[in-house]
Amino acid sequence: MLLTEQAPSAIKNTVGCVLVVEDEAIIQEAIAFALRQDGYSVLLAEDGYNALQIVKNAAKLDLVILDLMLPSINGLDFCRILRHEGNNVPVLMISARGNESDRIAGLEVGADDYLSKPFGMRELVARCRALLRRSRRDFLATNVTVYKFGDITMYPDECRVTINDAEINLSPKEFRLLDLFMSHPRRVWSREQLLEKVWGVDFVGDSKTVDVHIRWLREKIEVDPSDPKHIVTVRGFGYRLG
Repeated sequence: MLLTEQAPSAIKNTVGCVLVVEDEAIIQEAIAFALRQDGYSVLLAEDGYNALQIVKNAAKLDLVILDLMLPSINGLDFCRILRHEGNNVPVLMISARGNESDRIAGLEVGADDYLSKPFGMRELVARCRALLRRSRRDFLATNVTVYKFGDITMYPDECRVTINDAEINLSPKEFRLLDLFMSHPRRVWSREQLLEKVWGVDFVGDSKTVDVHIRWLREKIEVDPSDPKHIVTVRGFGYRLG
């Protein structure tokens, strides 16, 4: 039997979405109540098979609270299947079997944390928060934008540029120009396009200001600014990277 507090498509404006896989109704309801009180959206399943269907169909899923002993597909097999399919959603495994070998087995198949029954709801919610914080930190760490071109490395989120690992100082306009070039390698930009993107549509002035800033930028990133290899002039059209 499959129970859901609300359809996955309706989940929004919550701290996170948690799937609770627990076949004991009293425990399931207590966990769901505690999570809802803390601002989470909750999906419920009573066995491993239906839980897998929810995982496949959920529009958003941030955490799984998983009982070890379940009908149809037990918690260990559920976790194995999840990880085998490349799903890295954090898993908090719960079980009345709290001996060391059971905890090790749960962690080795891919659970991120293990909580032995009986447990306090405050501790469970605290562990959920910790797992979500860790998951979001890992996501941000693995999704940092970095651009590389030759010996130049740009970190847009940090407003930082290095050449051969040595940091260089760019003015805001120089940085935005380089950011535009490195995020669109090989694309040719006209002076008018660069003015619109970097200076803004309300800029009033001579388009030659682009040439001046390109020259300044070349002096900082080119080995020989008079023979540029990074910011190249495409005669009659504009500039491009490489």
